Amino acid sequence: MTQETTALGHSTVVRVSTDDRSQSGDRVHSAARTAADSVPVVRTGPTGITAVTPLVMLTSSGRTAFYGAPSPATVRDLIDEMEGGTVPTADADAVVDHNPETASLPLPEHGPLSVGRRDVLGPCGWVAPLEPADWSFVSSEQTADAAAAVGLLGRGRGDAAADEPVAETWETASTTDGDPVVVCNANDASDLPTGDDTLLSGAPMAVLDGIAAVAEHVDAGDAVIYVSESQTDLQADLREAIDAVGDSLPVVPQLVAGPNEFRAGEPTAALEALEGADRIEPRLQPPSPAKRGLYGRPTVIHTPRTFAHVQRAIAEPDSVDADAADPGTRIIAVTGDVVASSTVELGSSASLSAVREAVEMDGSFKMACVGGVLGGVTRSLDMAPTAQSLRAAGLGTDGVVELFDTGRCAVETVGKRARFASMENSGRCVPGREGTKQLAELLRDIYDGSFESDKIRELSRVMRQSSNCQTGAHAPRPVTTAIDEFEPEFRAHTNGRCPAGTCTEKL
Repeated sequence: MTQETTALGHSTVVRVSTDDRSQSGDRVHSAARTAADSVPVVRTGPTGITAVTPLVMLTSSGRTAFYGAPSPATVRDLIDEMEGGTVPTADADAVVDHNPETASLPLPEHGPLSVGRRDVLGPCGWVAPLEPADWSFVSSEQTADAAAAVGLLGRGRGDAAADEPVAETWETASTTDGDPVVVCNANDASDLPTGDDTLLSGAPMAVLDGIAAVAEHVDAGDAVIYVSESQTDLQADLREAIDAVGDSLPVVPQLVAGPNEFRAGEPTAALEALEGADRIEPRLQPPSPAKRGLYGRPTVIHTPRTFAHVQRAIAEPDSVDADAADPGTRIIAVTGDVVASSTVELGSSASLSAVREAVEMDGSFKMACVGGVLGGVTRSLDMAPTAQSLRAAGLGTDGVVELFDTGRCAVETVGKRARFASMENSGRCVPGREGTKQLAELLRDIYDGSFESDKIRELSRVMRQSSNCQTGAHAPRPVTTAIDEFEPEFRAHTNGRCPAGTCTEKL
């Protein structure tokens, strides 16, 4: 049959939601297209829920049947039934009745897709990601005033306004002398935070629309999307998306690839990479990028998550609670000792513990690391997923929750993260360069019988207060929070005993 490119243009349609790099998705999509005669088959982007990928959704007149990870033979049978005029529901994982005109994936009542909300993630898996016809652009008619008015905060490690009101950054950039520029920082060498990749793969038009809206708001004539040079497939998709929007947006960004290094994802280090610097390291601040950024120009740097939230706030301003301390939602990657990872979206009134319902763990829950590779360790997820609640609990806000089972050793887990920080810091400042090494050494000393808790905490305090880079400032967080939660486990190691039974040698 003829290749269909739009998912929203049909009342009856079969969607195959998958990652472009998925061989199983290729087989399922091929089987569906081969079997289909009159029913349109459209390949959509990922939903963020790995366990049900590829996901086949069969829709007709406001009813959708969901089939997670079906075999090609099963897909052919499903298509045959659809060709007969009925939506097959007998063995479906879920069946949902919804508005036939919905542009957002309808939520089942049960299963990982039912966890949280799908506001910003709504288009992911439901629309054709590279088809402008499936998207209603707002930036051609409106700037980001609505997002500024609700007090939206920046999201993610790569955002220069992380957990701060984006409106303040925009005001600075627009009133500083020079020609403003907007940067979408999507370069994160860590494979933990999947929210940005899910949006860029599943709803790139939303991110592009948000970038254009911010550019119009600050009167910037150009913009850049900055990605890792290792993500060649994503680069190809983004080039296609950028080409597809054509003149639909007032500002269309150029795509630039940077080093596949953890340090290169820090906002000001991203500017160094974009300028072609031989040494990638964060800049001293002040001045902030909003005052002096890319090639000295006033620069707004946000993550794809932030730009997608901006777009959502403009398109549906009533959906964002302007009275909330952290308006909007938080997109969270759920990974660790799980059968399959998930990307979910939680509102500010939800409990972070809801993320456990989106995955199946390998064993019994012991602890979580919240906030990325240098996040905080906790036994409890009974807190709001807001920036304020997470910071109050000593946790990170980068949009990652790693769930660990009882087979994990707290000392080994944070020791590896300290060693990671000692290797991945930029080396520019003494607290980051030497402090991370000292921290890793103090943790190794535990295996030799020396646990100097006070020394670790004092070193951590100095690093947090005086490091120039995020790596140096955040490296102590996994260690100090793990000591708070599991100090007896640390002391047991000084006696040569690992309560988890996993440590056999010094890290």
